[in-house]
Parts: sequence; C-alpha cells; structure tokens
Amino acid sequence: MTPRLSRRTTLRRGGSLLVLAPLLAACSGSSDAASEANAGYVSGDGVVVEIPPEGRADPLEIRGTTYDGDDFDSTALRGAPLLINVWYASCPPCRVEAPALKAVHSEYSALGVEFVGVNTRDKTGPAAAFEETFGITYPSIPDTDGAVIASMDGSVSPNAVPTTLILDAEGRVAARIAGAADQSTLESLLDAVLAEAA
Repeated sequence: MTPRLSRRTTLRRGGSLLVLAPLLAACSGSSDAASEANAGYVSGDGVVVEIPPEGRADPLEIRGTTYDGDDFDSTALRGAPLLINVWYASCPPCRVEAPALKAVHSEYSALGVEFVGVNTRDKTGPAAAFEETFGITYPSIPDTDGAVIASMDGSVSPNAVPTTLILDAEGRVAARIAGAADQSTLESLLDAVLAEAA
C-alpha cells in the first residue's frame, strides 16, 4: 500500500496527519533561492511523508562512529522509535529547526524515543559549536563520505538537507520530513509511532 498524497502546512499534536508527497526537491523560486543556491545545499521543500505500517519498507541499518568516538548501531535500538536528523552547521534551515529538535528531544527521550544526527559536511569543531549554540545533546555521526546516507536505501537524498526520518520500533521508516521540521509536526509524527506500540 502506498501513501495517500496531499499537502499540509501545519499539523496539530495528536491531530490527524495527512500523508504528503514523497518528494525531495530544490527550493522554490523564493527571494532567498539564489542565496540558498550559493550556500551549496539543496533544501527540502517542506514535504512530510507518513507511511502506514503495512506500507513500510525493510528496516534500515545505520552504523557509524559519533563525534565523541562512540560506535552507533541503529539495530541495537530496535524496540524503540528512532529519530534521525540529517544536518550540517552552516545550513540555514538546520539552524531554524534546531530549537524544535532540542525541545522534542527533551520531551520524547523520556518516552523512550532515541535520537541521532547525521552530519554531511562538518569536522568536529563546527559540529560541536553548532550543538553547543543550540543545546543539542544527542549524538551525531559525521558522514562526509556519504556512507551513512547511502545505507538509508534512498530514504534521504544526499543533497536535501535537512531531512528528518522517524523509524518505528522495528527500524522501518514511518515518516520523513524534507526540509526544516517544526515542533508540532515532529510531535505528531512521534505520537503516531509511539501509539503503534501502545
């Protein structure tokens, strides 16, 4: 079963979530498009995809070494939802969404949701400065060679940053946000995945 397609601009926590087109695309022709192009990234277009359990693909297996030198293996976290945020420090929409990710991490880690970042460009210094500025405390994996993104089986376009994936307790992609994520959207998607295990 494939997701139903529609566009949604706002989501309410606990409300019904409409399934949105699974496209990762460049920025629209806004006044900021030229400056964004010059920034060297392709922003997601704000599209959210929610995939019902019966339509989800095989579990992802994401492995790497965090900036702190710890091994990360998503298969060890099976049994709990996992939020994966793809980012890098100089990406403007990554800065926009950082406070929402911090707030959601503070609330949902207590509910058993795991979090990890995948940084597509930065060495330790810029990544650590970003995390300190925005109060991000969950780990991130550097992925300058693209190996982690490649292991996501096409769930994330290498150039669409930021992108956020929410994996269900089995490690399958349950939702994807292409572009900056807002707090209410993240909460709605996580609430839906947590409700599946209730």
